Amino acid sequence: MEYEIDEVRKISIGGVGQKIHIRGEKRTNPVLLFLHGGPGISNRDSVVNREKDLCDVFTIVAWDQRGTGGSYWGVKKETLNLEQLISDAAELVEYLCAALEKERLFVWGGSWGTELGTYLCFRYPEHIAGYVGSGQLVNGVLNEELSYDFAMDEAKKAGDTKAVSTLERIGRPVDGCYREVFKGMMAQRRIMKKYGGHSMNKGTYWTDTALPLLRSREFSFTDKLGLALGYKRCLTYMWPTTSKCDFPRECTRFAMPYYIFQGAHDNNTPSALVQAYYDAIEAPDKDLIWFEHSAHGPLREEPETYKRLLREKLLQWI
Repeated sequence: MEYEIDEVRKISIGGVGQKIHIRGEKRTNPVLLFLHGGPGISNRDSVVNREKDLCDVFTIVAWDQRGTGGSYWGVKKETLNLEQLISDAAELVEYLCAALEKERLFVWGGSWGTELGTYLCFRYPEHIAGYVGSGQLVNGVLNEELSYDFAMDEAKKAGDTKAVSTLERIGRPVDGCYREVFKGMMAQRRIMKKYGGHSMNKGTYWTDTALPLLRSREFSFTDKLGLALGYKRCLTYMWPTTSKCDFPRECTRFAMPYYIFQGAHDNNTPSALVQAYYDAIEAPDKDLIWFEHSAHGPLREEPETYKRLLREKLLQWI
């Protein structure tokens, strides 16, 4: 595959250097900006490499958000908050439209990226042609309560006394947060993942997330160091603000098409919350597509169907 544009750039966003990778076969193709999850988990490698077949019809932009990967260095902890990230995203959209000579682009979010993307679309609609979100966040407080309850229920059904003891020790989250934000969340997420709430293959964070990043050639050594150092830091400082989203109350009317691609078995960002939110949304076009064989990552678990529908939904708006 040959690309007319295939560039890694470090640009100033919000006063700090942040890294992006732009890749596409034709500069005339529409731009698709991917917003990764976490906060603090860059998917730059998987988006521009594993999903590179999308580059035939989209110019994909993968961004290491403030505080992680190639955008780790020089970031002050006080700037790791929801409002700053929304501002960064809006500034990046303006930059990309100018640099790539586009009036509008598409926004594609995963997990935490759906929170960032939803706020971005709601507050700064001018340059956004459409939105797709997977692992859709709806209400941060309810999200954490339901995810915790799923892990506890599954552990009890399995007679997993060790997991039950761990969950009892960290306690049910209060106002969207564990007593020890990072340690509590990681302990709960490991158990939730063990019982299929994150992915149907029931792998581990090491095999599914950390190891592929370490092996990646997309990231430089300093980028990988930024990933390792940034993950805990981003979650610790950002979660108290990112966990407070309440989209049925805050964001229901959009100026662009709004699509949700949701794994039916997702208990990381629980699918139980999605239907009611979707029903409340007003947009020029909307759709909620359920992936019946997926949990939190339908792009990875049902890639052919996912990418076919991504093309179908977005390309109609060019």
